[in-house]
Amino acid sequence: MNCRHLDLTSQSEQLDLFRALPGDMAPRDAQDLMAHPFFSLAKSRRTVPIDFRSGEVTVRVEGTLEHGIATIWDADILIWAASQLVEARDAGIPTSRLMRATPYQILRFIGRGTSLRDYQRLKAALDRLQSTSVATSIRETTGRRLHRFSWINEWKELAAADGRPLGIELILPDWFYSGVLDQALVLTIDPAYFRLTGGIERWLYRLVRKHGGKQEDGWQFDFRHLYRKSGSSARYSDFALDLRALVARQPLPGYRLEIVHLRPSTELLAFRPVP
Repeated sequence: MNCRHLDLTSQSEQLDLFRALPGDMAPRDAQDLMAHPFFSLAKSRRTVPIDFRSGEVTVRVEGTLEHGIATIWDADILIWAASQLVEARDAGIPTSRLMRATPYQILRFIGRGTSLRDYQRLKAALDRLQSTSVATSIRETTGRRLHRFSWINEWKELAAADGRPLGIELILPDWFYSGVLDQALVLTIDPAYFRLTGGIERWLYRLVRKHGGKQEDGWQFDFRHLYRKSGSSARYSDFALDLRALVARQPLPGYRLEIVHLRPSTELLAFRPVP
């Protein structure tokens, strides 16, 4: 596996180092990532680009043949990073795009095991995040049409002189970092999110949390609108079947799902917070 461990010297010389904070903290997610199709929902490698346009919003995501597009499970690392940054900011601790942590800290936070296999999967996720390229018009106010970046600019493993592993260093892109530190652009999510196993249910929880929030009357979306927003590579008929199965199972923490039939050909997915 080509880990693409680049020399961080060029950027890290200009960045202060932020060391991951110990202890438990609330998981925080970036609202832009919750509302738009930035990640593959499939567990198999996806190399077909995600190309989403709605009004003035453009999202195009591309992956390499070797690694594929970063998945919604890989995005757990970004949730960990956002949670760390918000926790530090609220405590008055200086933050930085250059972060250092142990694999154990990250894996425990996102509800994974800490075996060698889990560590190898974490490294594969970091590779996908780094090799995935994103172009988006979201929050682009400088006059350029698209902002281009990778989810992780660079990352590397750290080791002592005797070979003992010392952790991981990574550099976050400015687009993600600045969005997280704008208080209005981060939402707390239920820790049970990390236990959701399906790509569509994970994506749907984030969308519901972003749009439904805590509104008493809930919210609703047309099935076809949801299909477009998901960026799913599945056929629409299969996507709709998955949504109906989710309504039968009710897996989303904190929300109740329901199907509303407007006409024989139109299905809406309605959701409301559970008291």
